[in-house]
Amino acid sequence: MSKTSESDLLVRVRKLLDKAERTSNAHEADAFSRKAAELIAEHRIDPDRLAAVDAGDDLRVREIELGRGAYVRARLALLVAVAEAHDVQVVFQSRPHGTVAMAAGFRSDLEVVEVMYTSLHQQAASQMASAKRQTGAATQRFRRSFLFGFADRIGEVLGESARRAEELADDHGRGSGTTTARALATRDRNQRIDDFAAASFGRVRSARAASAAQVGGWGAGAAAAGAADVGRTRLAGRQAIGRSK
Repeated sequence: MSKTSESDLLVRVRKLLDKAERTSNAHEADAFSRKAAELIAEHRIDPDRLAAVDAGDDLRVREIELGRGAYVRARLALLVAVAEAHDVQVVFQSRPHGTVAMAAGFRSDLEVVEVMYTSLHQQAASQMASAKRQTGAATQRFRRSFLFGFADRIGEVLGESARRAEELADDHGRGSGTTTARALATRDRNQRIDDFAAASFGRVRSARAASAAQVGGWGAGAAAAGAADVGRTRLAGRQAIGRSK
């Protein structure tokens, strides 16, 4: 795929995500989200795109600010859910000004991840803002749990979309060798990402586990994610450097 095709895809995805953010109708938001997911998933498994050598689509590391405070680990969970869906590996680091995530992958994938994460976080934050409990601390715990639940469900939705796209592609390409070509190209691409991430991140240690989420908040967030704007696929990512709140 050419750089123009990658750019066109990102423009179309942004427009769909903008529509999902603006509508107050959950069914419309879900429709826009699924369309964005389908576009991304189909594009990602295109054999020509996987096999193409595009000098502009190089491997790189992009830093994404996660801020500080009670919601940092939940924001990280959302970022990782989107990143894993697009073959991007993530670690994080605590710095004096707050927590920063480092995402390693191909430029085209990093752009999609950043656009989707920003949009999804905005949607979750707008819904979290209306959730209030009896005390400030209780409200904070509920909202934090909401975002964890939202992130978990987004990961599932992205995986579902990727599997559907692969099944459709396999049906259309059955007997033509396309499935085998795609599998080989995907394996080669993922190996390049693994090697690049290992060299870029160096020694990575696991962070302490995030504190437990409340069932009520988590469930509300998971339900909200079902009507969110998305883009879908899965892969295992990396854990973190340092600690965060």
